[in-house]
Amino acid sequence: MKVKNLKMYEGCLIVVDMVNGFVEEGVLHDKEIKKIVKRQIELIKEAKQAGKLIVFIKDTHTKESTEFERFGNTHHCLENNSESELVKELQEFENDEDTISIRKNSTSFMEAPEFRELMKQQTNMNEFDIVGCCTDICVANGTIALANYLDEYNRKHTIRVHEDAIATYAEAARQNYVEAAKLLMEQQGIQLVKKIKR
Repeated sequence: MKVKNLKMYEGCLIVVDMVNGFVEEGVLHDKEIKKIVKRQIELIKEAKQAGKLIVFIKDTHTKESTEFERFGNTHHCLENNSESELVKELQEFENDEDTISIRKNSTSFMEAPEFRELMKQQTNMNEFDIVGCCTDICVANGTIALANYLDEYNRKHTIRVHEDAIATYAEAARQNYVEAAKLLMEQQGIQLVKKIKR
């Protein structure tokens, strides 16, 4: 891990799968997802100012990824491909001192070995803010798995998913899945929040 001292972080902003393969190009991309980038940048800047760790999760697969079989051979976000890289609007933050990037090969960031190692090292971390895509798949799966992991080790925690900074490809057609995902997260004690407009 390139972050100099993980023990100093009590809070974390997790940015899930804001990669080109879901926003700019490829079989699963949807340019509508770009509408949440502005709010994500606000939250990244707020997190940096508050001294929180920022974790970019980047969906990254090999051609042999078994996930493709379950989702109808939708080859996306292959390693060493522009699809698995952050959208250009977020790239400026990727190499900052308080930022790390973690690649995952499943629909849950909690299953990425590097993220699991981060959680083992960072025992003081108890506040998590989550943004990204896709609401009903990678955001929900990772967030619920994170809550379960923290419960397993009796780590008190607060998890917030920012509704104004999450989206799903083909969201209008998938609205029932999106609403179900939000209900499941709320059932697990995860807070759904959004910016108060003044």
